[in-house]
Amino acid sequence: MATVAFEQATRVYPKSDRAAVDRLDLDVHDGELLVLVGPSGCGKTTSLRMLAGLEHVDDGAIRIDGKDVVDLAPRDRDIAMVFQNYALYPHMNVAQNMGFALRMAGVAKGDIATRVRAAAKILDIEEYLERKPRQLSGGQRQRVAMGRAIVRQPRVFLMDEPLSNLDAKLRVATRAEIASLQRSLGVTTLYVTHDQVEAMTMGDRVAVMRDGVLQQCDTPRTLYADPVNAFVAGFIGSPPMNLVDGIAEAGGVRLGSTLVAAPSVPARPGEAVTVGIRPESLSLAAAGDGIPATVSIVEELGAEAFVYAQLVGADGPVAEGANVKGNVIVRGEPSAAPRNGELVHLLVKEGSTLFFDAASGARLRG
Repeated sequence: MATVAFEQATRVYPKSDRAAVDRLDLDVHDGELLVLVGPSGCGKTTSLRMLAGLEHVDDGAIRIDGKDVVDLAPRDRDIAMVFQNYALYPHMNVAQNMGFALRMAGVAKGDIATRVRAAAKILDIEEYLERKPRQLSGGQRQRVAMGRAIVRQPRVFLMDEPLSNLDAKLRVATRAEIASLQRSLGVTTLYVTHDQVEAMTMGDRVAVMRDGVLQQCDTPRTLYADPVNAFVAGFIGSPPMNLVDGIAEAGGVRLGSTLVAAPSVPARPGEAVTVGIRPESLSLAAAGDGIPATVSIVEELGAEAFVYAQLVGADGPVAEGANVKGNVIVRGEPSAAPRNGELVHLLVKEGSTLFFDAASGARLRG
C-alpha cells in the first residue's frame, strides 16, 4: 500500500495554449479508493497517465510514499493499470495474460502459477484460465484485466474507465465487485470515470475536475450536500441539482414570477444569483401556492417520477451539463404525477436552497 500526492502537477500538450492538467494538488490516502470524475476533456485520464509515467509532467511533482517519481520509468513506479479496452493479448489464454508481466519480470514459473490461481479465485474466473479472450464475455475480460493487475501486487492500482465497455446491468454489478475487491485488498486505487453515479457509489472520496482544474475533492455525501461551486452542484447528483437564475430581494429571492422566502440571501437586493435546489427539495403544491410552472414532460420510473417543468416568467435554453435558467426537475410520487403541459405550483423545502455567484459560479455563503 502507498500514499500518492500530486503537487502542482501540470501537463501542457504540444501546440496547445492551455494546460490539460493545471497545477493539480491532490493527496490520495493509503488504501483509499479515490475516483477522478468529470466531463470528457477535463484532464482526469491525463492525470492518471501522468502518475503511471505514460504522460510527461511539465511542472510540479508526483510522489508515491513521499518519493518524487516524475523521472522514474513506468516500470519502476510499482503501479498496475487497468485500461478501458482491457488490452489483453488475443493469442494468449487467460492464465498467460494474467502472468505475462510477472514472466517479463523474471518471476519463477511456480510463483507465477500460484499468484495467478490466487487472483483467479478472488475474481471467480478459475474455470476460464485456459480460454482465449475471444471466448470470454465483456465482464469476464474485465475480470482478467483486473487479475493481471492483482498478480503484480503493486503499491497502487490505476483504473481508466474499466466499465465503459459493459452494458448497463453488468456495469452496476461489476462496480460493486470492484469496490468490494479494492477494500478487501486494501490497495491504494485511483479510478477514472465520466459517470458521476459510478463515482459516488464507489469512491471513498471523489475528485471533480473541469478543464484541467480540480474543483473539489471530498466524500460523496459532502459533494452532494455542500458543493463549492455551481459546476460541482450541477454535475453531482442524478438527476442534477436545479440551477435557476434568480434575483435577490429583501427577504428572499425571485424565481420566475414568484418571490421565494429566504431569510439570508448572500447578495444585495437587485443582484442576480444562481439558486440551487435539489429535485427532492421541490414538491407539488395546491393551486395558488408556490411557484407556477408548466410541465414539459414526466418520466415515470416505477417507484418515483421526475417532472420536468418551466417556471412561469422565466425563459432561456438549458445549458449543456446543467439544469440552468428557469427549467426545473421535481422528484415526486408516480401516483401524484401531473400531465404534460399542465400548470403546476411548486413549493421549495425550507432551508434547502444554495446560492452561487451568477457570473463565476462560486458558492455564496451567508
